[in-house]
Amino acid sequence: MTTTEADITEDVIRDLLREQRPDLADRPLRLGARGWDNQVWRLGDDLAVRLPWATGAADDLLRKEHTWLPSLAPHLPLLTPVPQYLGEPSERFPRPWLVTTWVPGEPADRAPATRAAAAAVALAAFLTALHRPAPEGAPAGRDRGGPLADTAEHLARGLARATDLGLIPDPDAVRAVWEDAAAAPGWAGPDVWLHGDLHPANVVTTDGTISGVIDFGDLFAGDPAFDLAAAWILLPDGAVDLFHDAYRPSADAATLRRARGWAVLRALVCLQIGDAGVHGRPGGKATWGPPARASLRRLTASLHQL
Repeated sequence: MTTTEADITEDVIRDLLREQRPDLADRPLRLGARGWDNQVWRLGDDLAVRLPWATGAADDLLRKEHTWLPSLAPHLPLLTPVPQYLGEPSERFPRPWLVTTWVPGEPADRAPATRAAAAAVALAAFLTALHRPAPEGAPAGRDRGGPLADTAEHLARGLARATDLGLIPDPDAVRAVWEDAAAAPGWAGPDVWLHGDLHPANVVTTDGTISGVIDFGDLFAGDPAFDLAAAWILLPDGAVDLFHDAYRPSADAATLRRARGWAVLRALVCLQIGDAGVHGRPGGKATWGPPARASLRRLTASLHQL
């Protein structure tokens, strides 16, 4: 199920609040962002309403976030959109919706982190706190976080598409990073909590450093390398090693290699979403391209470390 832009208006949201949360219905309301899965509307100064619109999977992602994030958020050192109320489908809007706390700041695709040391420490502290062993029954990662070798088709397809569009100057170097990562030993530790979607539009910055993380709909349990890949696309030049030094427990060499492979795949996806000739769904932005290209440049430059 998808929802058109015309299906979500201020009047619709106010009607939903009057039906299910009348105590919030008279708060100021304004559009905050149209994301990949959800629209986000700011509700007063401290709350937000998230409504699925562009993908059918968004319904389950909102429910998952409402189920798991409230118990994780108090242990995280960065601001997160803590769920306050899960709205149920109704005649007015046939999909679930979510009231969360509002996370101030600017998305990192528009305002990248520029203070390398501060941003590296902030991201490392967040992932150190999040990457706790997950309980039995924690959600699985769908097509994320499994053996990298299983993503060979995705890598080939994404690399070919980006190369054809002239978006990658050295596809062989990009492939070499992924191949080394796919050959690394797999994760042998316990499955840990992972954000699962740490790209620049899901991270918030303030004064040049990372101050918040949003959209936990892809939360799952698995190999920490999947989240560690985010350092390559979120941090400025010279910050990845600082991040690795600050993350605890220190990741072993195999985990860092796998993280490079996941970073390649994430950068290719963001590169294609950022290209207007490829993007065909709401939520993609031209601002996703520059951090993806910077990520691939850093990753290929790291080849001498492999």
